[in-house]
Amino acid sequence: MFGIIKVRIMQGDQAIPDVKKAVLNPAFRGFPVISPGCGRLSFDADKICPTGALKNDPVSIDMGKCVFCGECGRACKNAEIEMSYCHHISADSREKLIIKPGDKYLEFEDAAVMARAEIKRLFGRSLKLRQVSAGGCNGCEMELNACTNVNFDMGRFGIDFVASPRHADGIVITGPVTKNMAPALEDTYKAIASPKIIIAAGTCAISGGIFKDSEELDRSFFDRHKVDLYVPGCQVHPLTFVNGVLRFLGHK
Repeated sequence: MFGIIKVRIMQGDQAIPDVKKAVLNPAFRGFPVISPGCGRLSFDADKICPTGALKNDPVSIDMGKCVFCGECGRACKNAEIEMSYCHHISADSREKLIIKPGDKYLEFEDAAVMARAEIKRLFGRSLKLRQVSAGGCNGCEMELNACTNVNFDMGRFGIDFVASPRHADGIVITGPVTKNMAPALEDTYKAIASPKIIIAAGTCAISGGIFKDSEELDRSFFDRHKVDLYVPGCQVHPLTFVNGVLRFLGHK
């Protein structure tokens, strides 16, 4: 027993005590900052950006398409674009993910996810999610698994992944949605009792990512159903996911 206590003291507290105030390593690439006076880029955006997230006329970056590779920042001759390590980048609409010159992180964070009263009332104290990998590379799936480990401990907020859609309040989609997985995704969604929510996690789920032009995709699910929360990233960072869901549920 004393040995166990000694090991516990040596290991210290593994959990992040406050996930909302947690700061990531500066090497992490998160919210892109475009200089306020940037009217036109000093390079050809189409040749640099692999997913078409970066536009030149007018200048903007769509975080729903961005794979956060950082190539645009390295191509800048006049430091027009800088990838910050700010990770609270979830949003409740596709339009809010488009960053323009002069947009500031704190203002984005305040307005990106607006907690709806009905969501807070229904799921504020307990939210069970069924995750569907719809053709993903397993990158986002691994990070979502990490949300429940001892470091991020998403369960302390009443948020958990469950094994059956019958036990779920919502669905978390990762991957670009291949033709093979499209029927399974639709079946899983229908198996969840209403009211239910949809979360698109990762660039592939939000826009198709680098696979957006593939003939093997069937993304018609998103034409039939409205996504409630978008969580950008390639892959999604656990803190981005946890904080995005907490704000969606109305946690301050």
